[in-house]
Amino acid sequence: MYKNPKSYLAFSLIPVYFLVKFLSNYPEIIEQYYSNGVYPVISKFLRYGLGWIPFSFGDLVYAFGVIYIIRWIIVNRKRFLTDTQFWLIDILSAVTLIYFAFHLFWGMNYYRLPLHRNLNLEADYTTEQLLIVTNLLIEKTNTLQLNITKNDTLKVEMPYSKSEIMKRSEAGYKNLEAQYPHLKYHPQSIKKSLFSIPLTYMGFSGYLNPLTNEAQVDYLIPTYKFPTTSAHEMAHQLGYAAENEANFIGCLATINNNDVYMKYSGYAFGLRHCLNEIYRRSPEQYESIIKKVNIGVLKNYEETRMFWESYQNPLEPLFKITYNSYLKANNQAKGMESYSYVVALLVNYFNK
Repeated sequence: MYKNPKSYLAFSLIPVYFLVKFLSNYPEIIEQYYSNGVYPVISKFLRYGLGWIPFSFGDLVYAFGVIYIIRWIIVNRKRFLTDTQFWLIDILSAVTLIYFAFHLFWGMNYYRLPLHRNLNLEADYTTEQLLIVTNLLIEKTNTLQLNITKNDTLKVEMPYSKSEIMKRSEAGYKNLEAQYPHLKYHPQSIKKSLFSIPLTYMGFSGYLNPLTNEAQVDYLIPTYKFPTTSAHEMAHQLGYAAENEANFIGCLATINNNDVYMKYSGYAFGLRHCLNEIYRRSPEQYESIIKKVNIGVLKNYEETRMFWESYQNPLEPLFKITYNSYLKANNQAKGMESYSYVVALLVNYFNK
């Protein structure tokens, strides 16, 4: 067995796993030497190398990977029962390579310092502070919606193509860079996902390929959601792996965009999170405050809800459970519930 070089690779999974777990206990070291040291070099190299390609190279890698796995199973099906050692070493070797590459190219960012510490924000807030910020966001969102449509009952329709929106998203980061230099974003590598249809049925609007550092956006989602989704995936490329932190940075990048449509998408996104948190804390206060939101804004929210409802299927909960487990395994103890952390960041950012 040990004459097979793959056996050494297969058994190296154990020390690599424990090395990752050991380093995860030292977020300050990861922040300094990986997230602000090694990772930006890797990220920029991959984005320069693949960003110019008009389609998602990473999606093709996934597709060929699936084809290769199916072919490997067919070719070696007779050996599963007669040569367990062979296929077990093959599988463990592949898992080791993927596990190592995932953490080297991106995954160690899950163990960096919390974003509120990087931005000198508090992590806690009161319901009173939440209400103050929510009212501020209602005022901003309503004003933008009315300026765009000239009628508070009309939903906002984006005048740009989805490709144009992705190109415009970088401008928000350029403005945000003045406040937070470490959020500088360049070069751009964001693309429409080749798997948008299955992605939609799974209930996801985008993702980052950790092996190619390409950001993919589901091209089927409502156009007014495209700015914040694009900016969210760009935040992942900057090394903010946690979904809640990417939501917050994506929101900031969008509201700091000079384009009024992009800005509206950002404020409506932040407001939606705050309204959801108010409803969770106090349904009575929610019923009171929701009346202040322009009907046109609510129609955009309804547009998104109807879109996702139209793609609901029996397998979607399974995908969400799987992703929830993935988040918990990568330093997000509350799984998908940790998304609410974005509200804490928003409240403390606007209060500050």
